[in-house]
Amino acid sequence: MHTSAEPSPLGDELLERIRSRAAAHDRDNTFPTDDLAELVACGYLRSIVPVVFGGLGRSAQQVARDQVRLAAHAPATALAVNMHLVWTGVARTLHEQGDDSLAFVLHGAVTGEIFGFGVSEPGNDLVLTDSITTATPQPGGGYRFTGTKIFTTLSPAWTRLGTMGIDRVSADGPKIVWAFIDRADPGVSQKDDWDTLGMRASQSRSTVLTGASARPDQVFRRLDPGPSPDPLIFAIFANFEILLAAVYIGIGRRAVELAVLAAGRRTSLKNGGRTLGQDPDIRWRVAEAAMMMDGLYPQIDALAHDLDALTDHGPRWFSLLSGLKHRATETARLVVDQALRVGGGSTYFAGDELGRLYRDVLAGLFHPSDAESAHATVAAAWLGPTDV
Repeated sequence: MHTSAEPSPLGDELLERIRSRAAAHDRDNTFPTDDLAELVACGYLRSIVPVVFGGLGRSAQQVARDQVRLAAHAPATALAVNMHLVWTGVARTLHEQGDDSLAFVLHGAVTGEIFGFGVSEPGNDLVLTDSITTATPQPGGGYRFTGTKIFTTLSPAWTRLGTMGIDRVSADGPKIVWAFIDRADPGVSQKDDWDTLGMRASQSRSTVLTGASARPDQVFRRLDPGPSPDPLIFAIFANFEILLAAVYIGIGRRAVELAVLAAGRRTSLKNGGRTLGQDPDIRWRVAEAAMMMDGLYPQIDALAHDLDALTDHGPRWFSLLSGLKHRATETARLVVDQALRVGGGSTYFAGDELGRLYRDVLAGLFHPSDAESAHATVAAAWLGPTDV
């Protein structure tokens, strides 16, 4: 297991400042520029970068815990910065296996680069294993990418976009090409299309690539379409699912806190003016929510620890990771629902924090792995592949 000489950069005062801005960013549909500036200043964006590269050297387990705390204060801010943390986590995981093909990401995180995740595409439910974006080879080993990427979280701020497309023209094609693209490239544009039910401050706008150029030194993989044993795919899946689960666990954690506050604040004439914290039905709801959350904390801790230790779970790794994401998002949704019932009618008003958590937590339905994919992955791990 990794240890870190550096404590968490997320101090209580910083987190409270971030929480104090969350409602306004949600209401106004604005990006949390101030939050990001403070997270950069405290070194949070280089948390998982090894010390040898100039980072804080925090483990995946430590950063997952940090993300739970950050999401409990501002879910959309946590989701936004997650994408940068995923790429730095991927680079760290590969580095620890002796693969420095993404060492430039670790160096870049220390020198101020902010990395975006440009993978999801409209109509592509194969996600990492195929693409509808075209990757056209260029002389010298570079590529030009043409296609649309959706849910490009951190859109107003990323400086380099990690993306992928398919090369169908090279002699050894088709190949899925992975590369980074600079924001200043003239072939990169963004749609102002992020007006959503929840996670509004993440500003996960669509990114349009029209011949966007990736230099040869920014092209880091060419893989056959379909499932791949390449360590990159595992590193992406593991870091993405663990850190994504952390965000939704943070939402659930905050929902329980708000339910407790509401139970202690609200009173009941039916029960002689006592607080709802004395009502057996309300006590059951709070207890149910707390018990559901108590099951998630050791799960994410254990899998993040195993990622740090490069534990060999063999073919079960993907089912464990997709299962964690599914349980985290579904459990958090149920916990927020219980908290709303404890909070009462005031939570239905615009601007209420629990009402905002209710909208934010629904985004978990749409992140990979979705419920269908997670169940298919786990079924394959236990039952083997289907014969169709």
